[in-house]
Amino acid sequence: MEIRTVLPGAKSGCVTVPASKSWAHRMLITAALSSDPCEIICDGISKDIEATVKCLNALGADISITVGTEEECNPKDTVIKVRPVIKRVDHSGSTALYSHLSCGESGSTLRFMIPVVGALGINGAFHMEGRLSERPLKPLTEVLTKHGMTFRKDGQVLYCMGQLNGGSFEIPGNISSQYISGLLLALPLLPEDSTLNVTGTIESGDYIEMTVRAIEEAGVKFERKGYTFNIEGKQKYKVPESLTVEKDWSSAAFPLCMGAFSEEGVTVTGLNINSVQGDKEILNILERFGADIRINGTEITVRKGMLKGQVIDASRIPDLVPVISAVAAGAEGETRIIHAERLRIKESDRLATTTAMLKALGADIEETEDGLLINGSGANAIDGCRTNDDFKLKGGKVDSFNDHRIAMSAAVAAGICENEVVITGAECTDKSFPGFWETIGSMD
Repeated sequence: MEIRTVLPGAKSGCVTVPASKSWAHRMLITAALSSDPCEIICDGISKDIEATVKCLNALGADISITVGTEEECNPKDTVIKVRPVIKRVDHSGSTALYSHLSCGESGSTLRFMIPVVGALGINGAFHMEGRLSERPLKPLTEVLTKHGMTFRKDGQVLYCMGQLNGGSFEIPGNISSQYISGLLLALPLLPEDSTLNVTGTIESGDYIEMTVRAIEEAGVKFERKGYTFNIEGKQKYKVPESLTVEKDWSSAAFPLCMGAFSEEGVTVTGLNINSVQGDKEILNILERFGADIRINGTEITVRKGMLKGQVIDASRIPDLVPVISAVAAGAEGETRIIHAERLRIKESDRLATTTAMLKALGADIEETEDGLLINGSGANAIDGCRTNDDFKLKGGKVDSFNDHRIAMSAAVAAGICENEVVITGAECTDKSFPGFWETIGSMD
């Protein structure tokens, strides 16, 4: 188990972040299902992206990664070469054969690939690690079962069998956007036309829009009215010869939030301010807290201001909750995070683990029925009677709970701690932000 120590006090500097794993998942799948090879520029290969690559190779694609090296502090391009799926697993004979797909702890990989495996008519054995096997799949498997697939779970392995058939699909939108994305990726491949109707409240709708754009850019045609999609069958993906994955706003949230505690500020380079990534909302959240935000093209700089508590609806941005809780711990007054129930089924129960991590550092934080209540220390107040030396968290030792966002949020909280923050299980950050600790170490 890796242990990392983050020194107390504000950080400053200019950093970059990895490519968006959300975009990379989608680009890799559409490329592997395409008619021609392509190259994907994707700096920062996280464990989740490696999982999707492994699964696609298990289905018959030929995907190789050439990792860039550093030169004059700027990383060279990391290139993923994708040769599409060109073979099928032979299921003839009395015993079904399985393609073994290692998902690691990646929920996106699992939920995207299950419908794709069905669309290809391949029997798949999905191998899961960590808490992935505990995360809900029933709404997805139920609708796939109605269309020709069967499922059997044995511990950490999920067996999927049968050819997925087209027709009318209906699935709730309030549990996971990944169910909808997986179906959108798979349905164009089916021989029959299909209708996908997403019912109820839509959670994390920005991720659905990302999938819509990904399949559109790969040449897929469909008609849409709200969240009802009419998708023709027998379509073929055709991606460009070269694709570039934009930088990840989810990863950028951590250094940007560090800037909210810093006089000099933190700059993150290479960000797409017009991105459809939902976690770009971190800029609006930090602005409402009172941080000073400067945008110069693809460079975003955040400096501290008079941080004030606020009410935050987390239904669209659940992954940001741990890090904005760290900011709230340094704001003045109460911050209430609502509509965050889904955090209980992530890599950890993030309502519980965010609370445990920040309490260990000295924060006043409590769980509520659907979120968190944080009474801020006011450590970042810059006017009035409070100074930068008052009302800080004490620091200390925390557990990552094998959750990358908890570990990185603890590093952010170090910016308002009197003593160092020691994080156990720190290697988990590689799940989404390879090189995170080196990035933090480069700051002043």
